[in-house]
Amino acid sequence: MHIAQPQKAYLLLQDGTKLEGIAIGKVGTSGGEICFNTGMTGYQEIYTDPSYFGQVVINTNAHIGNYGTVENENESDTPKISGLIVNEYSQVNSRANSNSLQSFLEKHNIVGIAGVDTRSLVRHIRDKGAMNVIISSELEGDELEPELAKLPNMEGLELASKVTTKVSYTLGEGNKTKVAVIDYGVKRSILNNFIKRGCELMVFPAHASFNEIMDWQPQGVFLSNGPGDPAAMDDNVATVKQLIDTGKPMFGICLGHQMIARAFDIDTYKMHHGHRGLNHPVKNLKTGKSEITSQNHGFSIRKEDVEQSEMVAATHINLNDNTIEGIEITGKPICSVQYHPESTPGPNDSEYLFDDFITLINK
Repeated sequence: MHIAQPQKAYLLLQDGTKLEGIAIGKVGTSGGEICFNTGMTGYQEIYTDPSYFGQVVINTNAHIGNYGTVENENESDTPKISGLIVNEYSQVNSRANSNSLQSFLEKHNIVGIAGVDTRSLVRHIRDKGAMNVIISSELEGDELEPELAKLPNMEGLELASKVTTKVSYTLGEGNKTKVAVIDYGVKRSILNNFIKRGCELMVFPAHASFNEIMDWQPQGVFLSNGPGDPAAMDDNVATVKQLIDTGKPMFGICLGHQMIARAFDIDTYKMHHGHRGLNHPVKNLKTGKSEITSQNHGFSIRKEDVEQSEMVAATHINLNDNTIEGIEITGKPICSVQYHPESTPGPNDSEYLFDDFITLINK
């Protein structure tokens, strides 16, 4: 009996590092900024999170694919990652009523590589910082370098317009509390958290005008997560400033948090290699309690700017590196966090933030 040999795949980093592995997903070539996620589960939610648009994900967990995929765990309609790097890749999915990860990746044209020493690769990224990478199961050797050179750098890149809804839509119609959602790349689980708390949502495209949003007469405004560099979104920040001037309660998560910060003259910067995982400890400075959080960001707000601001106060800090993880605005019903309280995938320690926002609106 003839057993087909696995097809080879190749990986080339911007600093010249080359690795060989086994092709997974679609046969082809793809690339983007490399990043790693330390979560031990939830790979499907990670791949379909719009905040990962333009990025190639390394899963640090050794075994990927063993529980397959199911439709209701998607955070958006399709995977948003640009590529995938794993160690051990399972072609067999053990969960009942699931489809294989391989069929999921093939269906959505995701190129990947398995059989890579991900522990060594992650250590390399932690030392050298985020950089671009190309993965190919059809090119090799010198053919990879021209493709890698075509990739844009994440710094200065506006990507929310690539993943936002094209038209506004309503969810939870008839519910009591009207919340306008500005979609920079919103996750379904965030929307579900609002709906189960009795909110009617109108989800607006990222570049919706102030008048379009206010014509709906929302009681509160939510700024969503999303990909790309917040410093490249000055037009969006201008709309956020107009929304702030209405006095309506506002809540932001991740990119939305950065948009609020920039609206109050807090600068943002590209992190060395970002925070991505389900196990990041954050301290709530108001309660003194710590939370284990789910995170996915490659940009952050400047701590020095917050400390010097008369309007912006830190509410949460990351216990690993003391970066700012949450803020509130003095004298205004506005708050935001850098991490993901919606908890999919990850812990639900921080879901109280949704309740706090609803309380702000009801006041």
